Amino acid sequence: MLWTNYLLPTQKEVRIEGEDTASLRLTLQAGLIRQLASGIYTFLPFGLAVLRRIEDVVREEMNRAGAVELLMPALQPTSLWKESDRYQLLGKDIVSFSFKDRHDRELLLGPTHEEVIVDVARHEILSYRQLPITLYQIQTKFRDEMRPRFGLVRGREFLMKDAYSFDTDTDGLDVSYQKMSEAYHRIFRRLRIKYHTDQADSGAMGGKFSEEFVAEGECPELEIGHLFKLGTAYSEKMRAVFLDEQGRQRPFVMGCYGIGVSRLIAAVIENNFDADGIIWPIPVAPFRLHLIPLNYGQPNIKAMADRIYQSALEAGLPVLMDNRDRSAGEKFKDADLVGIPYQVVIGKRAVEGKIDFRIRRTREQITMAPEEVVAKILAFPAE
Repeated sequence: MLWTNYLLPTQKEVRIEGEDTASLRLTLQAGLIRQLASGIYTFLPFGLAVLRRIEDVVREEMNRAGAVELLMPALQPTSLWKESDRYQLLGKDIVSFSFKDRHDRELLLGPTHEEVIVDVARHEILSYRQLPITLYQIQTKFRDEMRPRFGLVRGREFLMKDAYSFDTDTDGLDVSYQKMSEAYHRIFRRLRIKYHTDQADSGAMGGKFSEEFVAEGECPELEIGHLFKLGTAYSEKMRAVFLDEQGRQRPFVMGCYGIGVSRLIAAVIENNFDADGIIWPIPVAPFRLHLIPLNYGQPNIKAMADRIYQSALEAGLPVLMDNRDRSAGEKFKDADLVGIPYQVVIGKRAVEGKIDFRIRRTREQITMAPEEVVAKILAFPAE
């Protein structure tokens, strides 16, 4: 991708109202997001690329754990929430984006999907032979936060991975729960997030036991994952049953497992930045290579930059080339700010057939021939 064909509006400084954190400041400075209204953000191309790569990591580990993906609607009838008693329980704290359609039917924008997935199970999973099963989705959620803050950490619209396990008994739930716990540990390690786990109050989700994963960093709120043992709290209230081996009706024993996918962007940044900007881990970097020709209008520099750029594309290596007519200092500052893992500077030494290869995380710099760049990057671990 050529910078001049991309939308990457970096900023030297940003004005932040309320609590400031490194992740909020850097997502704005590096051109990942822009605020539309309180707690509502537009993901610009660079931010969307990060979001999609995080989704890929989450999806890979969910699939590896044996979960099956589906997609449920964001719009939900409030009648389901009244079946589970959560409509009255939560009220305006969470179920406040509700309205009536033209036929006077009451709907809400889903803050979570326990009721919807139970409705799926009670119609589609009829026998113990179909169990155990864990279903998950990556879907937009809506919560009318009283005090949206910290950017992507606590917004009113956000992307979430929510999974739901269905078992015949509590022993089966323990197995499903453990699989999800192991998947969460793999996800956060791959994203280079430092975290700890705490036992937590199940709150409005119900159930008798829950565990939360909390990211380290300066943001006082970075809960990035939550596991719940719901038991039969939903299945009993919503009459979601299956036939056991003796032909008796029994309620599903459930677990639910959430990850704030868009919130993970903030968590990754909080754990991967320095004084100059973001340092993206390889699995979520929007580009692997950042080409920095210092005078792209000069024929020999342009020819070398174009050659490396084309070689990277042919090798399937995501590359961003800063072909803007800007000073070297501005290009270097932007390169460190946006945090692409590997930088190649093409400057005065181009006449000697040499470039400077830089590793953003370690600041290591190596002089090499342009023909070596792609092979050098491909030789590094992909994680």
